[in-house]
Amino acid sequence: MTPKNTTETASEPVRETRTAPGPPPIVETILETVGNTPMVRLRHVAAECPATVLAKVESFNPGGSVKDRIAVAIVQEAEAKGLLKPGGTIVEATSGNTGMGLALVASVKGYRAIFVMPDKVSKEKINLLKSFGAEVVITPTALPPDSPESYYEVAKRIGRELPGAYLANQYYNPTNPEAHFRTTGPEIWKQTEGKVDYFVAGLGTGGTISGTARYLKQQNPKIKVIGADPIGSILRDYFYTKKMVPAKTYKVEGIGEDFLPGTLDFSMIDEVIPVNDAQSLNLARRLAREEGILAGGSSGTALFAALQVARQAKPGQVVVVLIPDTGERYLSKVHSDEWMRDNRLLDSSMITVADVMTGKRNHIPPLVSINYDDTVDRALSLIREFNISQLPVLKEGNVVGSVSEGVLLQKVLDGSAHGDTRVEYLLEKPLPLVPLDAHLPRVMKVLAASNAAVAVDQHGKPAGILTRFDLLEYINP
Repeated sequence: MTPKNTTETASEPVRETRTAPGPPPIVETILETVGNTPMVRLRHVAAECPATVLAKVESFNPGGSVKDRIAVAIVQEAEAKGLLKPGGTIVEATSGNTGMGLALVASVKGYRAIFVMPDKVSKEKINLLKSFGAEVVITPTALPPDSPESYYEVAKRIGRELPGAYLANQYYNPTNPEAHFRTTGPEIWKQTEGKVDYFVAGLGTGGTISGTARYLKQQNPKIKVIGADPIGSILRDYFYTKKMVPAKTYKVEGIGEDFLPGTLDFSMIDEVIPVNDAQSLNLARRLAREEGILAGGSSGTALFAALQVARQAKPGQVVVVLIPDTGERYLSKVHSDEWMRDNRLLDSSMITVADVMTGKRNHIPPLVSINYDDTVDRALSLIREFNISQLPVLKEGNVVGSVSEGVLLQKVLDGSAHGDTRVEYLLEKPLPLVPLDAHLPRVMKVLAASNAAVAVDQHGKPAGILTRFDLLEYINP
């Protein structure tokens, strides 16, 4: 492992640095493929950081998340202790990923599975669990953890009352952090050849960060461990003040808590960084668009904290961030422009002209224009038909100017133009051109400079018109 950051641009090819390994051997069950996930150098989102940022990509587990590790370990431990017997039922309170891992194990080993989930989880997660034959119980999110109807308490009740049931209890099961001590930590140490300075992960049950940190700090006590906590969770406040504060709601799934999990060992953590929903979700979207890693919102939380650390680190230092799950479970949320806009979370700096053109909701064609030899009557007819105020004027496919409703009406009323007057004699300056890949801040700056609209340039030809109203409608539907 060479701890060297790169600044390759998107136009430069990524060079192969090693020979691809041979195919893995045949395994008896899919459970044997859990772990040994890849580590990827982040070349673009971390391009301005002096330190190297490496992502431990846990979506390569068969269930699509880091929780597969604890699912296998918890069930094996329960079987060994006689707590889970053939024909039994696995019960758990989960935001989805632990349930997915346990559903995978249950399907292979022949157990029944019942999962209790808060109602803020994505439909994809619910449907995934059901596809493995699991039963899903949904409870309200905005309940205190000790409420009889919270997803924690409902899971406990099912575990107590159902004969042959075993409550996995990830929040208090010591096998949770132990699984990461035995697998995740050693993998990171081996992959980096011991050259790791910081380890960053989200705070949820605490099992991932606590177990991994314990192993890494045993190898090198100088390694700093950083937790990422969503704003609204109580964990960061408790870490620094040792006081419980009221929890608030937030959109990121799978991390942060409104109580203190027994599997979270704060003594293994050096710092906790707060991250809000917009920071988390927009960075998760960037991870897909710039690095090709489709991940969930909690990955954005961890990555935001990792980038903060990497910006302040020294050249040559290595920051490892754990990317906990795949983004396929969040296509209707994090990776949906409409959902992000509806929840006022979309970062305008990431929106391109192409995004706005695709999302235009009116029934106006992308480009309404006239030729330079068309008449004023024709121009006014188009303006009335499509309820627009400006038209680009083309000559042989190229923009040579524009005409506006106000100027045309003024000229007709004062007699200096008539219905059959050609618009070439009434030309105003062309609409400013912006490329399809231009981001919104650039477009907004152009529109702010006394321009009511811009023309969209595609391969040197006009492809559409964007107005201030179009941008406003896209951002605030």
